Amino acid sequence: MVAYALGHHPEAEHAAEKLREASVPISDSLCRACSDPCDLGHDEYPKFDVDAEMEMLGSVKPYGRQVVISSGKTDWARDVTAVGDTLAAHLTMRPPPPKHQKITILNGSHRPVSHEDRKETVLVFPDYIVLAEVTNSREGAAVLWEHTVSPAVPLHVPPEPSPNAKSWILPYACVILLCSHKRRDNRCAIAAPKLEHALTAALAREGWEVHTEVEDPSLHGPALEDDPALQQAGTQGGAAADTSDVGADARQAAMRARLAAAAEEKRALIVFCSHIGGHKYAGNVIINTPRGVSVWYGRVTPHEVDAIVRETIIGGRILPALLRGGMNLCAPGHQSLHEW
Repeated sequence: MVAYALGHHPEAEHAAEKLREASVPISDSLCRACSDPCDLGHDEYPKFDVDAEMEMLGSVKPYGRQVVISSGKTDWARDVTAVGDTLAAHLTMRPPPPKHQKITILNGSHRPVSHEDRKETVLVFPDYIVLAEVTNSREGAAVLWEHTVSPAVPLHVPPEPSPNAKSWILPYACVILLCSHKRRDNRCAIAAPKLEHALTAALAREGWEVHTEVEDPSLHGPALEDDPALQQAGTQGGAAADTSDVGADARQAAMRARLAAAAEEKRALIVFCSHIGGHKYAGNVIINTPRGVSVWYGRVTPHEVDAIVRETIIGGRILPALLRGGMNLCAPGHQSLHEW
């Protein structure tokens, strides 16, 4: 266990080799810089069993998009999609997408931005957008699906103007999800608060601002659907939108410029979330970035947080010993996952 925590476990070396072959930027730094027992005062978990033997890399099931719905809670019913008359349940009524485009539906600890009843605030990854006023109904779920979530919706392209859906790029350089679902596994409920505390402290030391609630996105400008610069990108002579490849490329470039601007913010959002799978690897951490990267780490304790902040959140490099999987991790020709 000591060798594994310090990053010298054969599994970590094997994972590093596979990641290098796949052009994934990795870090050679140790996951844990403190001694064991810790001499830096990091929080300790009470003793609970974590699977320290099975290889974690590859333990994340393929998915296309991840939806995180506001709830204001840190624990939920065992299956959030089975609770009647909720947005999570309504979304499951949509036609199931192909396996590799699976939609994962989570509840999050963030509260709705809107003060109207039955209006939810929904985060969508890897798109890295927030919809502030999604109606909690079958009709609202249908709008969300057709506008944002369906596999037919292209990634990182400005959404079409809509009277029923308004979305914004999340105004953070990263969004961190921590599984805290006690009714699925108490280990996650124990780990998440300690990890939030450690991440907040480590990021603050680096001069970052940390939020645990979604800031009203309208404070950062018009919705993507109403942004003239985005909607005009790819048009020719002020006429209708150019549907050629050139027009599509221009629209995508405009959207990526907005996402790249968000990546420059030294701001992070930390949200507790419902069951993501792999609770035997608690603590479970997902790091999402504006570039559409999603990094899934497991077996994380407060001892590894400093390395995660320094190497992954700031440096854009993967710590192989902690990696379960993710999305858009391959970056041929780049030294960092933050490079475009």
